Amino acid sequence: MAIMAPSSPSLVFTVRRCEPELVAPAKPTPHEFKQLSDLDDRDSLRFQVPNIQFYRYNPSRQGRDPVKIIREALAQTLVFYYPFAGRLKEGPGGKLMVECTGEGVMFIEADADVSLDQFGHAIHPPFPCIDELLYDVPGSGGMLDCPLLLIQVTRLRCGGFTFALRLNHLMSDAPGLVLFMNALGEIARGACAPSIPPVWQRELLNARNPPQVTCTHHEFDELVEPQSLIINPLHELACCSFFFGSTQLSAIRKKIPHHLGKYSTFEVLTAFLWRCRTIALSPNPEDQARLIFMNSVRAILNPPLPRGYYGNAYAISLAVTTVGKLCENPLEYALELVRKAKANVTDEYVRSFIDLVVTKGRPRTTIVKSFVVSNTARVGLRDVDYGWGKAVYGGLAKIFEIRSTSATTFYIEAMNSKGEHGIMVPVCLPTPAMERFVKELNSILQDQSDGGPTSKFIISSL
Repeated sequence: MAIMAPSSPSLVFTVRRCEPELVAPAKPTPHEFKQLSDLDDRDSLRFQVPNIQFYRYNPSRQGRDPVKIIREALAQTLVFYYPFAGRLKEGPGGKLMVECTGEGVMFIEADADVSLDQFGHAIHPPFPCIDELLYDVPGSGGMLDCPLLLIQVTRLRCGGFTFALRLNHLMSDAPGLVLFMNALGEIARGACAPSIPPVWQRELLNARNPPQVTCTHHEFDELVEPQSLIINPLHELACCSFFFGSTQLSAIRKKIPHHLGKYSTFEVLTAFLWRCRTIALSPNPEDQARLIFMNSVRAILNPPLPRGYYGNAYAISLAVTTVGKLCENPLEYALELVRKAKANVTDEYVRSFIDLVVTKGRPRTTIVKSFVVSNTARVGLRDVDYGWGKAVYGGLAKIFEIRSTSATTFYIEAMNSKGEHGIMVPVCLPTPAMERFVKELNSILQDQSDGGPTSKFIISSL
């Protein structure tokens, strides 16, 4: 199987944008202050998350303007999600809160002289001209006193359109954002209110009084980054997108002894990539090898969070071993580490994590020596429907870094050029490490269930 080629890398087009505007709630909303939860209010979440959705022309919507419909629906949706129309402020002790001012979210209307088909059969990042489809309005990207959402709807020449959104991560995680986007889609399709009413209640994820750190949390260990694991700035990296469908996942599962039982797709893929990436980076065998992944706590907490809760609601799972053990042992060794890391996240673990965040002064998560994974493949970004059907692609807009020394790897729901559904994984590595990474992938994926060779990943320039 080949690496997914970039979406028409040589494609160049022109985007004509109207002046950015603020879309406020359609009706008066309360002017009040709402504190973020202690799980929201972390330094490691002080960044913007760019997402994009691509929609095809729908003949049944002939004559309907997606920009007009979405803009009007946005104003209606903000009546229910009015904190998004406010601005973040810093209170006593640095505690973050939303001042619900009703100022609105930033909205950009645009037109592009390009058709959806020109992006290729399999649309995925990196995208050509992405900064034109999600314009960074100067002065709008700060954490405080800036719009909490920036939305750009761009009409395409074919009658399709793109919906690009930039989210201040302090406000929501991916499932929380999808709640808002689904509400917007429902209202755009004619509903008077969201089918799932939004729930603020950020106090549900505040520290206990007094805080009680009852679990060990190695995610805050202070470590020094070994030179071999330091990832260069993005312009020095090879960035490739890998597609894992049923064929590739079956080939990986074939390497797992049957007596170990069933593992989830996330567990199998994460263990596989962690091991391959570590081998590719060739660090000292005595160094730590750390895996960090985000674990939704919505159903883990007792009682579970309300269905409409749209704040950040995930804990960090951490697996730790040495480079030597990870690389020299078979895949099932990494699999067990992943499974145990998931199992460690209980209600008490989450409460202890929040208490530690508060008692340590909201420290950043240590991502030194770490493979960091965020699984957005099942959150439903492709399923959001503004009246034109499901998106052809819905997910990450850019391959970006949270920190200069370690890029987060995102799992994104995708379709390949054959129309097969699977998980697309954008990966950034130094060029020599990328070559070793692809070689390691192919060494596992070359066997098929029928005993024949599988097609291989081939490095292509992105």
